[in-house]
Amino acid sequence: MVLEVGIELEKPWFDLESYRKTRLLEARYELELAKRFLSEDLVRNAAGKVLKAWKALVAALLVDKLSELEKMFSGYVKLRNGRRVKKAYWILAIVPTTKLKPLASILDKEIYLYTEIALSLHEYQYNGPDKESVLSRYPSDELTKKDIAMLIEEIGKRLETLGIQSRI
Repeated sequence: MVLEVGIELEKPWFDLESYRKTRLLEARYELELAKRFLSEDLVRNAAGKVLKAWKALVAALLVDKLSELEKMFSGYVKLRNGRRVKKAYWILAIVPTTKLKPLASILDKEIYLYTEIALSLHEYQYNGPDKESVLSRYPSDELTKKDIAMLIEEIGKRLETLGIQSRI
């Protein structure tokens, strides 16, 4: 697999379309890694990569929902360089995992439901399988693999619809 190097994440407050394109490419690359890790039975790694692919896809889709983002996240954030940007743009640039569910609620119902799977996989990535389901919702790797595969398929379909083809 050959990855393009030199791609820098465009800040959304500079150029929204470049930001969207970069996030879609990021989703494709992370998806390819998730597929590879899953095929090699590296389940926790695959869970992490499919979450990253999902976050990148959600970020790209949120570009069209900037007005809703501005209502949800009003005010400004001061960056390390001293520059002030709208909080909505900052949230769009970062897409914090802790904000993923409210961000997904701005999009369609399916995105919202798949986000719940992505967040469950994030939990699994850090805690692994747990037969008692105390630290993780997944009692086994086998159940986790099904959710990873389901999310991989959904991301692939959405990327294809948006004109981004997988290279695997």
